[in-house]
Amino acid sequence: MYPLETLKEKYLLHCRTQKELNAKTLKAYRIDLTQFITFSADFEDPFSRENLSSYLAVLHEKYQPKTTKRKIASLKSFFHFLEYEDLLENNPFNKLRLSFREPKRLPKTIPANTIQLFLNTIYQQSRRNTTPCQKKSVLRDIAVIELLFATGVRISELCSLKYQDIDMENHSLLIWGKGAKERIIQIGNPEVISALSNYTDAFQNEISQSGWLFVNRLGNRLSEQSVRLMINKYVELAGISMHITPHMFRHSFATLLLEADVDIRYIQKMLGHSSITTTEIYTSVSMHKQKAILTEKHPRNGMVVNGDRNL
Repeated sequence: MYPLETLKEKYLLHCRTQKELNAKTLKAYRIDLTQFITFSADFEDPFSRENLSSYLAVLHEKYQPKTTKRKIASLKSFFHFLEYEDLLENNPFNKLRLSFREPKRLPKTIPANTIQLFLNTIYQQSRRNTTPCQKKSVLRDIAVIELLFATGVRISELCSLKYQDIDMENHSLLIWGKGAKERIIQIGNPEVISALSNYTDAFQNEISQSGWLFVNRLGNRLSEQSVRLMINKYVELAGISMHITPHMFRHSFATLLLEADVDIRYIQKMLGHSSITTTEIYTSVSMHKQKAILTEKHPRNGMVVNGDRNL
């Protein structure tokens, strides 16, 4: 049997070359497997059922259910790879029952009026007397935020966009999602199209030199952290009290479309979800909204009917 570190590297190489997983997922796998290897140092057989059971118990004690579930999934996939490659004779996962209830967490969305205030604040910044450099930066910020909300892309997908992925003539975007799955999203709003056009015109040199769609002031790929800082900046300028993250634009995109009676299967495709079950979480958010509407705004609330309380 190879050392655990060697087996880990074999598996990660398989994930990178065969499964074509992205760098963020590979990093998570490496962390999860390294953690297991460190824990297993005290056991003579790291693949024993006793070791695995002890490790899973520690995960449940130390982490929240969602994190625990991810770490177990990383380890389970690693063990199955070893089994498939005939590097592991007896897979202990085959004899373990794994079941724990993960609390259902509804996605956090941004109210439509808050998004409008947020966008107004950015556009106001672009109209102020600023230096040419500041003017360019605001044009980029507008394009980034407009695209996040217009398409529901993940921040990792947005920052990984190449210039060749955008078709300005047909107003469409080619997005490379999880597991190298691609999807095309149309951009239908004229203001969003205009924002992208203004940005690409202003950053034409930087884009052509780097190849990335969104670049920073140094001409390098715009990082996810830069987008988060960008959002925080305009949240503060707008005087918005709620904490807003890039992923909340994705949640809002899906929820507001669902509330506008868009078929959930179309939303699933636009979000790049493999399973409709993942998309269905937004129906719970929509039902909360429906209850609030029918409780507070139904016309029956304003009707006075004699004796209706005395039936």
